[in-house]
Amino acid sequence: MADKIDFSEVHNLGGYGSEFDSEVESEQTRKKYKDLLPKKKKGTDGVANKRNVEEEYTKEEGKVHRQQLLSLDAYARHKQFVNNYMLYYGGNKEEFKRDTSRDKRDSDVIRENHQFLWEDEDDDSQLSWERRLAKKYYDKLFKEYCIADLARYKENKFGMRWRIEKEVFEGKGQFICGAKKCNEKDNLRSWEVNFGYIEQGEKKNALVKLRLCPDCSYKLNYHNKRKEVKPKRLQSKPLSKKHKKHKKHHKRHHKKHRSRGSDSDDDRSSKSQTNEEEATETSQSDVIDQSVWSGPAKLTEEKSRGEEFDEYFDNMFL
Repeated sequence: MADKIDFSEVHNLGGYGSEFDSEVESEQTRKKYKDLLPKKKKGTDGVANKRNVEEEYTKEEGKVHRQQLLSLDAYARHKQFVNNYMLYYGGNKEEFKRDTSRDKRDSDVIRENHQFLWEDEDDDSQLSWERRLAKKYYDKLFKEYCIADLARYKENKFGMRWRIEKEVFEGKGQFICGAKKCNEKDNLRSWEVNFGYIEQGEKKNALVKLRLCPDCSYKLNYHNKRKEVKPKRLQSKPLSKKHKKHKKHHKRHHKKHRSRGSDSDDDRSSKSQTNEEEATETSQSDVIDQSVWSGPAKLTEEKSRGEEFDEYFDNMFL
């Protein structure tokens, strides 16, 4: 290749002066200083350090994995960790299964702490949360009639439970037979049963009511005769005096029509008899009036509203 030509030197060969002499001189001195510095060799610097490469790679991969994990929910993240562990380290999947032997649902807690009868004196604040849950379930039950399981009646063993809200709406146990698997509605009979049961290792008794059809009543009384509850019959009120007189007058009037063709002697005798009867009735009424006014006034006890409702419902439901 041809050498580079410095035009400043060529220009100065003619001996002509130039206004740029100072700049040319400064540039020359700058080149001299550059020549004194060590020159870098052009080309590749060689293979990079392995440790630095690993650090940079882990940084980039960490960013990618962190972004992926943050985009997952907790369950999906846990699943991915387990799968990665099984993939890279191996093992048995059963080791990751949770122990479910001690798991309990609300129904299991109620079944373990249930009581057929709870005392009102029990303070809820002193009970554990399991017993409070069972007590709350007990308060929602309807304890007027029971539902009975008569499957083992030949062994003289019965199961009793209170009714739930759905059964009350349907009439089960009151207007429908109270046996567990019976839906008979006709000829129901009411029974009082002394129900004995063992609860928490202690023997207890409770008096319960049942409404059963004839077939289920036979099963209930297979070994022992239970007490049947019958509705109270209303006692007939004594007839008043006016009603008695009206009845007797009606009888006499009927007799007169039948004996119109009889003799006048019979008429006289009948009149005398009626006069005597009226005289005796008036004398008896006077005696009763005197006895009423002679003694102290009898106070009639008025029944409370609750007692009247109880009598009404007893006659209605039994």
